[in-house]
Amino acid sequence: MGNYYGAIRQFLQLQEEGGECFYFLANYHALTTLRDAAQLEELSLHLAAGYLALGVDPNRSTFFLQSDVPQVTELCWFLNTVCPVSLMEKATSYKDKLAKGFSANMGLFDYPVLQAADIIIYDSNLVPVGQDQKQHVEMTRDLAIKFNMAWDEEILVVPEPRIVEAVAVVPGIDGQKMSKSYNNTIELFQTPKQTKKQCGKIVTDSTALEDPKDPTNCNVIALLKLLGDEAELAEISQKYRDGGYGYGHAKNRLTELINEHFAEAREKYDKLIADPDTIRDILREGGKKARLVAEGTMERVRAATGIIKTY
Repeated sequence: MGNYYGAIRQFLQLQEEGGECFYFLANYHALTTLRDAAQLEELSLHLAAGYLALGVDPNRSTFFLQSDVPQVTELCWFLNTVCPVSLMEKATSYKDKLAKGFSANMGLFDYPVLQAADIIIYDSNLVPVGQDQKQHVEMTRDLAIKFNMAWDEEILVVPEPRIVEAVAVVPGIDGQKMSKSYNNTIELFQTPKQTKKQCGKIVTDSTALEDPKDPTNCNVIALLKLLGDEAELAEISQKYRDGGYGYGHAKNRLTELINEHFAEAREKYDKLIADPDTIRDILREGGKKARLVAEGTMERVRAATGIIKTY
C-alpha cells in the first residue's frame, strides 16, 4: 500500500495526462541488500505483474527492467567523477539505513548517483516522487549541473521533482513509514483472509473499547483516510470520540475497503503471474525503447567528454 499511494498512483496520473513516461524496476538497486538470485528474479516478476495489474500500460508508458539498460551504469560512472563525497555523506536515506543495521557497502553509499543516472539518462524533466525522496531529486539536479559545468556545455537535462503534497507518508502496521525494509507492509496482492490478518496487526494503544479515543493519532485512521470517503471518515472519527467503538471495528472496516478497492487488480495480477512469459515479453519490449533513448544521451556524454567508442 505504501508503494501504491506514495508513488504508483502518481505514475498512473502522469500516464493519463499523456506525458512520455519511463517506469522501471530497480533490480540493480536491489543488489545493495539482496543476495538471493532466485528471490530477486521472483520479486522482479511479482513487481512487474503488480504494476501492470494496477494500471501501468506498456502501450502508453515505457515499462522495463533497470538492468536491461546497461547505459545507466555507464552514466553512473561519469556522474561519479563529478560527485563530491560530501554530497553522498549528506544522504538521509543512507544514514537511516545504517541506523537500521544495514551493511555500509559502496552500492548503498553510491545509491543516489545510480538513481541520478536512472533519471538523467532518459532526459527526464519531471520526476514523480514522494516527499521523502525529494532530496534524491535535488542531488540529481546538483549532479547534472556539476556535469554540465565541468564540460561547459548543456549536455544533461536538469530535472524537477513532481510531488503531491497531499499524500502523506503511509504508515506501516508498526506506525513507521510503510516499507519492505521494515517488514511492516500491507500487501496488495494477497487473499482477503491474509489482508484481515495483516490489518489486525496494526499497532494501537491500549484504550478500552468503551472509552473515547483520539482519531487524529491512530494508524488505522491514517490508513482509512487513503480509502474511505469523507463522510464515512467523519462518522468513524466521531465514534472514536464517543467511545464504544473499538480499534477492532476500524481494522475490520479497513480490511473491507482494501479488499473492495483492489479486487479487480488482484484478479489481473493472478492472471499475469501465472503467465511469466508475457511479463518478460512486455519488459523486453520496454527495454528496447528505453535503450534507444539512453544511448542517445550517452552519445552526447561520450562526445562531450572525449570518450571514444570503437565498437
